[in-house]
Amino acid sequence: MAVAGQTFGIVGALAAFPRRLAAREVERQLGHLRRGITRQTSHLVFGRSLLSKASEAEIEARFDAEMDQNRRPLSENGFLRLLGLMTAPEASALSRQSLLDQSRLAARTFDLLSLFDAFEHDSEPFSFRDLILARKYAGLIDSGATWSTIARSVHRSGSVAALTALSLHHERSDTIYVRRAEGLSELDGQLLFDLGAPDDAELEDLFARAEVAEEEGLCDEAAALYQRCLAIDPTDSVAAFNRANCLKAAGRQVEAAHDYIRALKLDPSFVEAWFNLAGLMSERGRVDIARRHLQKAIEFDGNYADAIFNLAKLEFDADNLGEARRWWRRYLELDKDSEWARAAERGVQFVDLHLLPRTAG
Repeated sequence: MAVAGQTFGIVGALAAFPRRLAAREVERQLGHLRRGITRQTSHLVFGRSLLSKASEAEIEARFDAEMDQNRRPLSENGFLRLLGLMTAPEASALSRQSLLDQSRLAARTFDLLSLFDAFEHDSEPFSFRDLILARKYAGLIDSGATWSTIARSVHRSGSVAALTALSLHHERSDTIYVRRAEGLSELDGQLLFDLGAPDDAELEDLFARAEVAEEEGLCDEAAALYQRCLAIDPTDSVAAFNRANCLKAAGRQVEAAHDYIRALKLDPSFVEAWFNLAGLMSERGRVDIARRHLQKAIEFDGNYADAIFNLAKLEFDADNLGEARRWWRRYLELDKDSEWARAAERGVQFVDLHLLPRTAG
């Protein structure tokens, strides 16, 4: 699949490749790489560091949520192969279903292990070595290991292909062991690629702390943490956008507007930034500017229902009834069942009643 025009997000720091180099390559191929998730994110890369930062349940919930949004999940190796920065191992004709049938590994477990590169290939076709690994992992699962325990352990041996010749064991711990002549030992070794620069890990940690503070309503603290993210990576449009949201929640509207504009300078197609800046302008009585910002959001995303509804409401309040009706009708093409849809229907009915005498006359 071509990278051009696609928007990539990353959750968790990359272990196999520095993020800044990946970002440079994505941009070179006319794609976009953002930290975090936006409406336009089409692919989400799951960094291996997530295994040490989040629980198994949290990772599964995140995986399910992204699948529900029809985003394509990518492993680190899958991401690098898509960019042409890593070659695929030997080709094979094994389909995913064939591998599952022959290994008896549960499909969901297989998908989660694949997400963290526990196999040679990250997608079809799979190799015979992938089948051997799947059978070994199925045995470990049967012995009580979890998929996350396996995923955390396998990269300690270097190339996962090397595991096909080893006898793997799980002994009621969070570690997978290999049986050697001298007894059980842990899987030792270096990662296949160099780790990213210290700034990469620091940035991921700061961003995660900022997100937690934001979720807990600690707006000033979150804004300060996002500012530290921007000091490390001034090109991060999502950090600027998130900081603006925190500043707005803290009542610091002028600063919030500045950071929304900063996010848009970094990424002019950032529809959520256009939408939120429009809301801020509307609250401050700057209706014409708010209208232009909402129109810009819709220009980039014609199915952005929230922006369409708000534009209809703005036109209604400005007594532009024909425009209000047009946008409410468009909203109802996207949403027919919610409370907002019922409000849009009432708006259309109200406008029809008021415009009818004028058109009849």
